[in-house]
Formats: sequence, structure tokens, C-alpha cells
Amino acid sequence: MIKINNSAMKSYTRFFRVLSDPTRLGIVLLLAKGELCVCQIEAALKVHQAKISRHLAYLRKHGIVKVRSEWKWKHYSLFKPRDKFERSILRCLQECLANDALFKSYFTQMEECVSQPLDRVVKIARKL
Repeated sequence: MIKINNSAMKSYTRFFRVLSDPTRLGIVLLLAKGELCVCQIEAALKVHQAKISRHLAYLRKHGIVKVRSEWKWKHYSLFKPRDKFERSILRCLQECLANDALFKSYFTQMEECVSQPLDRVVKIARKL
């Protein structure tokens, strides 16, 4: 019989719970490519700012993302994975979902947003 550390099991289930929401999963996969402003995430996922902010707060609470403020912009990035388990799961998700049509569209929209000034991205995002 395999004995699993109860603390580790709680950590694993918490990590999967955090990733179980489609919006949070999309955010994490976008941030795996690098730091993004909230408006860039909003435009890439085509989701309203209030919903994005709520999910980012949840991800911050669980130690998945960190925020950096620069003037009026909030830039989010992923914390380094805490252990081999988190690192492996994130790498697996990136590889497995790289050819998924929905996530491809997220990455395409994100690349378009990153190439534009943030003021223009905000205008795009507000049209959602």
C-alpha cells in the first residue's frame, strides 16, 4: 500500500481546485508566457474586468500569481512553482493545451494585445 503524506495531498487538491475554473486556467496559461496587465488578460480572454479581477484575487490568495503596480497599471505574473509537482502540472497543461482551439485563440489575442500600447488595449477591453 502506498502511503501519501496528508499535507501533500491537501496541497495537490488545492492546486487542482485553483486550476479547475476555465477562466483561472486561461489566466494561468497566459501568465505562463510572461507578465501581463489586467487589461491584456481581459482582452485576450474576452471576459469583463470585474470577473478577471475576482479570479486574479483568488489566484493571489492561493499563491499562484503576484502583482506589480506601475502607475495606474497592475501587472500580474506567476510565482515560481513551489515544487516539482506544480512545475510538472503547469508544463503538462501548457503542452497538452497548446493545440486546443480555445487556448490558441487566447494566445493569438494575447500576442495582439502585447504588441499594442496599454491605453489602446484598455479601449479594446472596454468594448467587451
